[in-house]
Amino acid sequence: MDFLWSLFSLRRRHRHYARVDKYGICVSFKHCAVAPQGHDWVEITEANLSWLHQPLPASARVTPRARAITARQLLSI
Repeated sequence: MDFLWSLFSLRRRHRHYARVDKYGICVSFKHCAVAPQGHDWVEITEANLSWLHQPLPASARVTPRARAITARQLLSI
């Protein structure tokens, strides 16, 4: 029964962010549920320590996507 309730509960997933300077160099990483404040944070697929103090690869950036429909939204229709 707990499994069924877990399908409908809200869970915030933590996502990976990298702070880049004006030259595109990765300065730091952050792993959090809410996007950090500031224009120098970009969402990335993973935190790879080899990117630190290096130019952030274009393949590392997450492309913005449409929000997925949640189970709660489906039930309200």
